[in-house]
Amino acid sequence: MPHATTEDHVTLYFEETGSGTPVIFVHEFAGDLRSWEPQMRHFGQHRRAIAYNARGYPPSAVPEDPAHYSQGRAADDIAAVLDHLGIERAHIVGLSMGGFATLHFGFRHPHRALSLVVGGCGYGAEPAQSDRFKAEAATIAETLKRDGMAAFAARYAYGPTRVQFENKNPRGFAEFGRHLAEHSALGSANTQLGVQGARPSLYTLQEQMRALTVPTLVLTGDEDWPCLQPALLMKQTIPSAALSVMPNCGHTINIEEPDQFNHLVGQFLAQVECGRWPMRDPRTLVASITGMAPGR
Repeated sequence: MPHATTEDHVTLYFEETGSGTPVIFVHEFAGDLRSWEPQMRHFGQHRRAIAYNARGYPPSAVPEDPAHYSQGRAADDIAAVLDHLGIERAHIVGLSMGGFATLHFGFRHPHRALSLVVGGCGYGAEPAQSDRFKAEAATIAETLKRDGMAAFAARYAYGPTRVQFENKNPRGFAEFGRHLAEHSALGSANTQLGVQGARPSLYTLQEQMRALTVPTLVLTGDEDWPCLQPALLMKQTIPSAALSVMPNCGHTINIEEPDQFNHLVGQFLAQVECGRWPMRDPRTLVASITGMAPGR
């Protein structure tokens, strides 16, 4: 099995297909590299497509100490996979937990990113939701340790931003649930404690966002309620960011609507690769609503 090794000696399992410009996919908490199969098949036709399992997700290593899990480590693990493969720069595409890791990769390693796709990023980010999210992360960790992965998956798969997937594609949703139930309870609990529950709010990172010039596409479903306002924040704050909202979609946008997701991401990558991705025109930042403010 192919594995990369991180600076703290954690092994990360990865798969790749295709050749050309590299694009690496970073999965969400409830997913793993199998969640990216529609993207691996699509983008692997014209690019070097790579997906890996985060630490805590077998066959990647499962550190027993929650101290080995953090938002910073999640971002640096992307770099570890690139280093192992001898890749200097790549497009980085992440969803949810992977979207946060992708954004932080842009902060920590901007010279390694050709572009960033930040999908489904925002859970617990709004200041009014921070305490609730941290409490839920602790509850999830306790539930995983007490009840095990299968019992947890049977509940977590039916979250309010995931039922949209079941309504559209029961077979695909059932597969998602089976894969979730196969995860490590310990790894998932530690991920909740070290990554999810301890990560900083996006609203505290606006200075880093303003300094980010890597081409960025922010993606969210219009029924992924915890991500809508944070998506607007990123669009407003990152000068290189565009925002696309996928209609009638929940959280698992890459498998809920893979054709639409692939089209949006594919258009974005093509614009970046031909040097056509713009920075925000400063003329859009004036305080006037119409450009005809009194006294001008």
